Amino acid sequence: MAKLGSFLVSLLFGLSVTAATANEHVTVFENVHVLTMQPEHQGQILRQQTVVIQGDRIIAMGAQGDVEIPAHAQRITGEGRYLLPGLAEMHGHVPPTQSFTGIPERYLDDVLYLYLAGGVTTVRGMLGHPHQLQLKDDIAEGRRIGPTLYLAGPSFNSNTVRDRAQARQRVREHAEEGWDLLKIHPGLSLDQYQAIAAEAHEQGIDFAGHVPTDVGIRHAIILGSRTIDHLDGYLAEVDGFEQPVSDEVLQELAEFTVAHGVGVVPTQALWATLIGAGDAEAMRAYPELQYVPQQVRAGWFNFLDDPQSVYYTGNTAAVHQENRQRLLAALYEAGAEILLGTDAPQLFSVPGLSMRREIPFMVDAGMTPYDIIYSGTVAVGQYFAQQDEFGQVRVGHRADLLLVGENPLENISTLYEPVGVMAQGQWHSRSAIEAKLAEIAAAYRAE
Repeated sequence: MAKLGSFLVSLLFGLSVTAATANEHVTVFENVHVLTMQPEHQGQILRQQTVVIQGDRIIAMGAQGDVEIPAHAQRITGEGRYLLPGLAEMHGHVPPTQSFTGIPERYLDDVLYLYLAGGVTTVRGMLGHPHQLQLKDDIAEGRRIGPTLYLAGPSFNSNTVRDRAQARQRVREHAEEGWDLLKIHPGLSLDQYQAIAAEAHEQGIDFAGHVPTDVGIRHAIILGSRTIDHLDGYLAEVDGFEQPVSDEVLQELAEFTVAHGVGVVPTQALWATLIGAGDAEAMRAYPELQYVPQQVRAGWFNFLDDPQSVYYTGNTAAVHQENRQRLLAALYEAGAEILLGTDAPQLFSVPGLSMRREIPFMVDAGMTPYDIIYSGTVAVGQYFAQQDEFGQVRVGHRADLLLVGENPLENISTLYEPVGVMAQGQWHSRSAIEAKLAEIAAAYRAE
């Protein structure tokens, strides 16, 4: 009867485990405890499950012994480990396909792999470069290894936008070219921003990113910025760089955000570095820096010696950072849509591995492990729901999965070193990940 049930589930989704063909690889996770992140399970972990993947889709799941396993399937024994959806980097960057002077040619491929090594199976790239749309297709079609990419086009800023007419024309061009969203940078006037917003709504394309000074947080939210990245604009609104902000003011900003359905991507770890609130000696000792080219690493160290950032607040950085943490807490308490992101590969944010630097800030702001995981899985799947189904361990969803050693609801740091990562149905074991990381480190030592 149980096997009949799993067969019926397959039929409902137009899938058949028994019909799996040799040219569409089948992988089976056996005896795993599954944190499905399906809302109906309310954070419950399903014990001793079998999950079947065909191609890049989850096609069946159920209790151990109740799901039919094709004879030719690759079998991964969970041995009581925990399976959950892959994480997303909602404010990430992908290097240009042509490397800069002094940067090794391999850097792009290494960045893509590092995301996977850190459990990141989806990246919203927040600054487009020529040929990146081809890169996105290459990954989707299996010609290159990396996370699924959703890409913003080249920046809208004071250097690329002259007036309303040109702003609207540029939005149309980005939509026609196939970018997934528009990237907003500082320097735009309110008039230019309004033109971008109006045309973006007409074209059905999101815009997101920074909040230009002349626009301000409230206008950016009202005009429909899909996300406010880096919590940009909030503290500028309430003079929160130099003095504590009251709970009432932060609560009002949070409620205003929720009322307009705008998401936030906090990137707290990076911003602590940019404003001067980070622990410089600790950052210099990050073990993941071995996976970064020496020229890039040198630039990061130079920043610590001489911070060149428009966001640097120096002597008041500790107050500034505390306000940011309290703002994140207020947004969380108000029920704002929080999306996981680190702005890798910016200062000391090594792709994928930067999650271990960002998540502690989220914990410190009062977020539960479940809600942190939700911010990088279900919330992201909902964000991109029109493009694909992913973000949950559910039949029909893209097979982006993490296998970890401990219960992530009890020890969220287990996410930092996955037993293995599956991206679009392709399995990367811990041994394969470690071998690749060793190769990357050796290449950058040899520079």
